[in-house]
Amino acid sequence: MLRILSLSDNSISGNLPSSIANGLPVLEVLYLGGNRLSGKIPASISNFSKLTVLDLGNNSFSGQVPTNLGNLQNLQFLSFMGNQLTNDPSMLELDFLTSLQNCWKLKRIGIGLNSFDGILPKSLGNLSSTVEFFTASYCGIKGIIPNEIGNMRNLLELDIGGNELTGTIPTTLGQLRKLQKLRLDDNKLQGSVPVNLCNLENLYYLDLGINQLSQELPTCLGHLTSLREIYLDNNSLTSTIPSTLWTNKNIQILSFTDNLLNGSLAPEIGSIEGMRELYLSGNQFSGYIPSTIGQLQNLENLSLSNNRLHGPIPELFDNLISLKMLDLSKNKLDGVIPKSLEKLEYLEYFNVSFNELNGEIPNEGPFKYFTTDFFIGNRELCGASHFKVKPCEHNTTRISSKTRVLKRHSRSTLQPAHSTSPSIVKRISYYEVLNATNKFGEENLIGKGSIGSVYKGTFSNGMIAAIKVFNLDLEGANQSFDTECQILCNIRHRNLVKPSNILLDEDMVAHVADFGIAKLFPEDQRISITKTLGTIGYMAPEYGSTGLVSTMADVYSYGIMLMETFTKKKPTDDIFIGEFTMRKWVLESFPDAITQIVDVDLVNAAEDNIRAKESCFRLIMELALECTTDLPEERLIAKDVLTRLKKIKTKFC
Repeated sequence: MLRILSLSDNSISGNLPSSIANGLPVLEVLYLGGNRLSGKIPASISNFSKLTVLDLGNNSFSGQVPTNLGNLQNLQFLSFMGNQLTNDPSMLELDFLTSLQNCWKLKRIGIGLNSFDGILPKSLGNLSSTVEFFTASYCGIKGIIPNEIGNMRNLLELDIGGNELTGTIPTTLGQLRKLQKLRLDDNKLQGSVPVNLCNLENLYYLDLGINQLSQELPTCLGHLTSLREIYLDNNSLTSTIPSTLWTNKNIQILSFTDNLLNGSLAPEIGSIEGMRELYLSGNQFSGYIPSTIGQLQNLENLSLSNNRLHGPIPELFDNLISLKMLDLSKNKLDGVIPKSLEKLEYLEYFNVSFNELNGEIPNEGPFKYFTTDFFIGNRELCGASHFKVKPCEHNTTRISSKTRVLKRHSRSTLQPAHSTSPSIVKRISYYEVLNATNKFGEENLIGKGSIGSVYKGTFSNGMIAAIKVFNLDLEGANQSFDTECQILCNIRHRNLVKPSNILLDEDMVAHVADFGIAKLFPEDQRISITKTLGTIGYMAPEYGSTGLVSTMADVYSYGIMLMETFTKKKPTDDIFIGEFTMRKWVLESFPDAITQIVDVDLVNAAEDNIRAKESCFRLIMELALECTTDLPEERLIAKDVLTRLKKIKTKFC
């Protein structure tokens, strides 16, 4: 019987028939997203009593959402996003959300990008405690955010941005202790930023921008060590930026543009080592620009325009080696433009217009491509004719070459970190890594792991290396980096290397790095380490839920890897939702339909040896299934897995 029907992104048009559920009594997964379907969503869709996934997103459905969806008591994933759906005009509330409180297994709800023109019901708080994702952006929701939303205790992501919400931000949001992403941007919310948001200890993304928020920022925001991105732009926030905010060294993006913030910029800004984007324009900041900003070597975008800053542009800005955009316009800056900024090779936008700068405009490096618009409003600047300023009569005093050499020398003589290895430790600059990976180009991407990506790097001296790039948006990435460095510095094995992938060398020998280093830690640390290093989809049931590790957990991961290798599907693929896992998918196809799930590149019906291939696939998948049983004691031991593989190889090679 058909259990999965996936017709996404196939340009299917027309209406869904009212009899859609007839003849498909056991359908569990229905993907119809990304087509051209129109008309109303038939109420009979609720007759799919076993349905776990319903995706009708990105079509042209109109009319109202059926209010009998509560009949789908097995539903886990629901998406109507990107349609033209409306609400019953006789009802103020989005009543179809009330019906969903009967779907007690529901985890994901996506209703954004529609035209509902209604208010969120208080019954939203009665939705199943299993709901983890609620996305309702840009769909015409108005009124206040109900306090009852705080009852959705297992929410990981709440997105109701881009609507017409009014009133204040409910303090009950502080009850959502598992929340990782909160978007309330582009509404009409008033009042202050609630102190209760500081209870959201897992929050990494906060967007309250484009509202009417006022008053002071809570000082406790700096204690949310998981925060990576903060957007509070286009409000009416007052006071200075709390000094506690600069204690979070892991913030990557901070946007306070267009508020009423004042005071001087704290030197502690330079301690946020992971900062990539900093937007403070359109405020009332005064004083000097802290030279410590020059320590932010990951900084790509910096905007301090339209403030009351004065003094010189710091010379140490030449250390901002990743900088792409620098906007210092509309301030009261004086002095010269440091010529050392010419070495910022990635700089694409540089605006110092409407200041009080003097001296020569640099003309090398990225400055060769800048136009006069970036420098207007500074009467004492001189330079090349294409800048449309007066020519310089004499050389402007600069830092001596001796000083610059000393600076370079001091950076290059840093001692390598201590290592117990007798091998030589070589420092490699970020530029070398960037060139070796062709700027982390897609063609150099080897694979993606649980907390980052791995790239092939070919260096100028011919050395080839695997380079791991950590995703700092994810909680625990820094801890994982430190952990892997600590372990890998003390591990010596010819088949264990720097990346969390399985790589094949020219002799087809596998090299593995993600080898369960949690086992090397004391038992009381294993659960936290597992949380950092585990990869969803590959972890054994007992590994992910309790943090218990064993060789049997590695056997489970190996079995999943076998399935992935031969099916070309990852266990994290969108098709695997809830209880429908990769193992279940393989099991349902075993043994007779195994060639239907095997990678098409491995199967060619025209070949003479197709029968032999089918037999080989069956044996491999049987082995994989025996490796991935729920109970560890029922799995094969690693030694027996190797023996079975050798027998399969002998039989078919």
